[in-house]
Amino acid sequence: VAIKKMALQEEMSAELAVNEIVVMRDSRNPNIVTYLDSYLVDGELWLAMEFMDGGTLSDVLGAVYLEEGQIGAVCRE
Repeated sequence: VAIKKMALQEEMSAELAVNEIVVMRDSRNPNIVTYLDSYLVDGELWLAMEFMDGGTLSDVLGAVYLEEGQIGAVCRE
């Protein structure tokens, strides 16, 4: 498993966290990380999810250059 820690200090971050949980919980697809559970720990929201080797999506997108057509293909999938 992987644990994603999210600070809930700002109102907007709480709303984003809820949206992320709902999308992961309701989306059963082999291309979407499987959501397992969530926990509130010392003012942080911890999301337990399937471990995906390779780092975060942000890390991958920062290291790889995609052309517009490639981005479209990824989004379509």
